[in-house]
Amino acid sequence: MLLAFDTATPQVTVALHDGDDVVAEVASDRTMKHGEQLAPLISDVMAEAGIVRQDLTAIAVGAGPGPFTGLRVGLVTARTLGFVLEIPVYAACTLDVLAVEAVESGVVSTSSTAEGFFVATDARRKEVYLASYDPDGVRLEGPVVARPAEVATSMPVVGEGALLYPDAFSTPLGPQRPSAGWLARAVAEERVELMDPEPLYLRRPDAVEQAAQKKVHKQVSQ
Repeated sequence: MLLAFDTATPQVTVALHDGDDVVAEVASDRTMKHGEQLAPLISDVMAEAGIVRQDLTAIAVGAGPGPFTGLRVGLVTARTLGFVLEIPVYAACTLDVLAVEAVESGVVSTSSTAEGFFVATDARRKEVYLASYDPDGVRLEGPVVARPAEVATSMPVVGEGALLYPDAFSTPLGPQRPSAGWLARAVAEERVELMDPEPLYLRRPDAVEQAAQKKVHKQVSQ
């Protein structure tokens, strides 16, 4: 029983895979509330499947790239559950999962994407996370973070980034955001590179600790 979740986008998504296919999947109805919603959604999918945490045999988590806060919530939760339950934790690039879904669901095909396609997600700051794939959904280059104008293409682009920046990406395709169900399938079938549960940030977090202020020593008059 594989528990999968992704927090690399504003939406939290959670699913369970029983070894044959996905048996339960939920997604948050609010955005940017990763810390508040992940644990309840995990409880929801397990209740729907009629299992308890001790029934889990592995964890799959989206490693991004994505915002610092969201990824931290997902990765810390995955590592904690893996440690407590003594089960393996597998991470996968979120863009790779979108590519697998696009290919397996028929959104892209070898006839329409003979040269391959791209996946682009929202990186905020008017930038996108971008990676290129062959027609079978195997990553060729990336991921990188860039301004849309710098990576503009007429080739098919999967993901929310294509819809946010139509001037740069003229051929948008679904899906827009990652699905934990497809993350579970991709990991269970080893359709993606399995990584250690470490986040793909690609840049420094928005909130950083301020540098320590220099101490000013006043001269004491004698």
